[in-house]
Order: sequence, then structure tokens, then C-alpha cells
Amino acid sequence: MHYDMPLITTISVGLGLACLFGFVAHRLKLPLIAGYLAAGVTIGPFTPGFVANQEIAAQLAEMGVILLMFGVGLHFSMKELWTVKGIAVPGALGQIAVATLAGLSLGWFLGWGVGGGLIFGLALSVASTVVLLRALQEHDLVTTPQGRIAVGWLIVEDLAMVLALVMIPPLAGLLGGQAQPLEAEMVEAARLGLGAVGATVLVTAGKVAAFVAVMLVVGRRVIPRMLELTAMTGQRELFRLSVLAIALGVAFTAAQVFGVSFALGAFFAGMVMAGSTLSAQAMKDTLPFRDAFAVLFFVSVGMLFNPAVIWEQPVSVIVTVLIIVGVKSAAALGIVRAFGHDRQVALTIAAALAQIGEFSFILIVMAVNLAIVPTEARDLVVAGALVSILVNPILFRGLRRPVPAGPSNPDSNEDR
Repeated sequence: MHYDMPLITTISVGLGLACLFGFVAHRLKLPLIAGYLAAGVTIGPFTPGFVANQEIAAQLAEMGVILLMFGVGLHFSMKELWTVKGIAVPGALGQIAVATLAGLSLGWFLGWGVGGGLIFGLALSVASTVVLLRALQEHDLVTTPQGRIAVGWLIVEDLAMVLALVMIPPLAGLLGGQAQPLEAEMVEAARLGLGAVGATVLVTAGKVAAFVAVMLVVGRRVIPRMLELTAMTGQRELFRLSVLAIALGVAFTAAQVFGVSFALGAFFAGMVMAGSTLSAQAMKDTLPFRDAFAVLFFVSVGMLFNPAVIWEQPVSVIVTVLIIVGVKSAAALGIVRAFGHDRQVALTIAAALAQIGEFSFILIVMAVNLAIVPTEARDLVVAGALVSILVNPILFRGLRRPVPAGPSNPDSNEDR
């Protein structure tokens, strides 16, 4: 008997192929994300054979984004950032600026305009949390000085991308995309002489500020208390359910009541929950759910990728990869060295950041949906992510390999 159940079919085939390709990636000593993306390409509309339901895949991807951002919020540590703020903040912002400028140049050359090139460059500027943390863990570097700097650097990049995700939709028209209809509050603000753009920025910033204030004042008290009450029941199932309900509920409320993105709502839900004494348990109990939907997110991104871009625009693909692996690494290397750190620390951080991942996908898919960039930009970002993720372990091992001093210069004090 045949059942027309596209949701079950998409999840079953997507997770099954992701498991298979993920296993192959693991055996090849590659990040699992490469396997998940390959699974998505396999069931996408640009390759022969079975094609999964793209509309359902998009909704599953949205769920993946919510839980990914919730996980980012749970891992957010102001204490870690504060200890390395002197280099992490200017370093991350400097590298974002350099990579964005390089991406903007390529986008301008390809005829996408300033707005499209700007978003494309931003998508190339932020490293993958998953890939970076795995690289640090595999080499026992998480608690080292370079590991702490890399994590702090990543936190700043993530915060910058969260801000971008909030501000891009209302500014889509200004960036060359499809202008979003002005809400009643924005119309009233525009009548005060602020103009459409000024009114949009002002109202959006006000909504974000209101949401943040509610989360910091009310959420910081209510959410930990809710966790404590469910934990007191002694029912692990109920505790897990409460964590997921909070994550999804806050994300939904943020979008419906405050008009901000699901991503921002989920991030703040995780960040507020991180202040609870039960945050570690919440992180552990919800990890399987976050992993499953994160896999579906990467599969859905792979479904959007058109492999034809590799042979139709090889030069653009090569330049995109060079920006990710070369320009970003060089910028990080120069910045870290400029702050007085030795070469080994600088090389480690440069290698760890020489890739892109989840935030890049979220950003570029949003830009395509808003018509700010063409689908070609999305294909280039996915191609660049795939290549950078594949070469990152090799690059990481190569750049971190100690270089012995030559016999002719035994007293060299370089890097001291």
C-alpha cells in the first residue's frame, strides 16, 4: 500500500542518507557536516533520482535553525569572552570587515550590487561553531590560550551575525532586495520625518530592545524557575519537554509578539537558560534533539545546492574558496601577530577560522529569499563551505606542525 506522507518520507530519507554519508565522512576523517551536505545534494532537485519535498525541508530547516541558535545561546559565556576581549572583539570585527570587503568585491564584479555583495561577504566572514570546536577538541586545545581566544573570537562573530539576521529583513529594500511592507508603527515613525529607512531601523531596534529587556528582566527569573519546578518532579521526560517548550515558545513569541526573528528568540532563550544551575543538564538532555534537527538543517541546505556552479563558474568558486581559506586566515594571522602573540598561536587561530558553516547558510538563504542576492550566491557559499570544511583538517594539521629551527641559526628568537 502506498502512503503519500511527504513529511515522514523527507525525514526518513534525509536522516538515513545523512547517517550513511556522515559515516563515510568520518571514515575519511572529515567533519560530519560534509556528509550531511552531500546527503542533501543527493536528494535535491539538481541531481537525478529521488527528490525530497523542498517545502517541508525548509520548515524542518527552520526548526534546525531555532535549535542551533538555542544551542549557541546555551554555550554563550560572557566570562570566556571577557577574559580574551582585548583581542577577540577587535580581532573578530577586523576579520569580518576584511572578509566582507573581499566578498563585496567579488559580488560587485559578478554584478550583484553593493547590497548583494555585502551580504555575500558577511556570509563568507563567519566560521562554523561545529567545525571550529571539533578541531580544537581533537587537538586538545580548548583550554589553551589559543583555544580560549578562538572561542571568544567565535562568540563575537556569532553575536555580529545575530545582529545581521535581525537587521537585514527590514533593510532588504535598501540592500537591493524585495522591500518589506512597512508596519503601522514604521509608517507613523516615517511621518515624523525619519524616512522609510530611518523609521524601519528605529522601530526594529525598539522591538529588539523591548524583547531583550523582557528576556533579561522577566525571562532571567521565570525560565530558571520553570526548569527548577520541572526538575523537582524527578521526571527526566518532563524536564526535557520543558527545555524544548521554552526554546520553541520563546522563539515563537519573539517572532509573533516582538516581530524579531526565530533565531534571535532562540538565542536569548538559550542565553538566559545558561544562567540556570540546571543549564548543563538541559544542554545534555536536549542534545539529541538539537543534533537531529541540525542534521536536517544541513541536509536542507545541501538540497538547495546546484553542483553545476562548479563547472559553470569555476573561477568564482575558486575565488570564493580563496576568500574563506586565504583572506580570512591571513587577516586573522596578521591581527593576532599584531597583538603580540607568537606564531604558533596565530597559526592555530588562523587555521581554526578558515572555514564557514551554519551561520553562513542561514544568512545566505535569507538573502536569497529576500531577493537581495541571486541563487548563484547561495551555490557559491555552499560550494565554498564544502571545500573549506574538507580542507580544514588538512590545513589545521599543516599550519600547526612545529617548524624546527635550522642548524645555522640555533639561537633564533623568532616568535618569543
